[in-house]
Amino acid sequence: MYLRYAALGDSATFGIGDPVPTGWRGWARLLAEALDTAYDVSFCNTAVSGATATSVLSGQLDDALAHRPDLASLVVGVNDTMRASWDPVRLREELMTCASSLNAAGATLLTARFHDHGAVFGLPGVLRRPLLARIESVNRVYDEVFATYGGLRVDLAAHPAVYSRGFWSVDRLHPSELGHRALARAYAAELATVGLTFEPPPLALSGGVAGGWRGDVTWMVREGAPWMGRRARDLGPWAFRMAWEETRQRTVAPRG
Repeated sequence: MYLRYAALGDSATFGIGDPVPTGWRGWARLLAEALDTAYDVSFCNTAVSGATATSVLSGQLDDALAHRPDLASLVVGVNDTMRASWDPVRLREELMTCASSLNAAGATLLTARFHDHGAVFGLPGVLRRPLLARIESVNRVYDEVFATYGGLRVDLAAHPAVYSRGFWSVDRLHPSELGHRALARAYAAELATVGLTFEPPPLALSGGVAGGWRGDVTWMVREGAPWMGRRARDLGPWAFRMAWEETRQRTVAPRG
């Protein structure tokens, strides 16, 4: 059986957090390699680190459609929640357009529901709650995508391992190799429910670049810290304004 798989998304689908000697691997490639043990797979990964729903629509969708996919993973939206340009109405329009186009092309959609990123980051409640509200807005769009176009999806919040330290790389934003493998296995389990049977990727670490504190420090200096700085400048004023408003409402005595 010949199977075409296109992966659309951001840094997680691109593979950040799972380094290999040739670059980055990630859950989508692990899933494609596992599928290739039982099927003749053509894999096209259009994902780009830092992608938003806007950039997926404008910069990835056409390439994914040109691949004529039988399977298409669409996992994006977290970066949207961390930007001052956050617009839930636009996000919905863009994700629904992508999903509609992929579905019309005959692809089975692979999507996700996101977890509480603030809990993984260890944010205090006054900062965590506003971010979670945005994440839940994204999840509602994916609920609509699933209700409208079907397909398969993984609810990350329902996987306890998502909140374990080993699931994440040093920046706690990108999955570690173990996290990427767990994601690939979760999607493999979903594919098995529609008759695509194959040996899922093992959880045992293999083929990646061995980690260590020197590598972690280098990553944080080169990639992690600059990213956090950009998001702090972008998201920080909004988050602290929301935190201040919540605190004020709790401390101001009711009138009357």
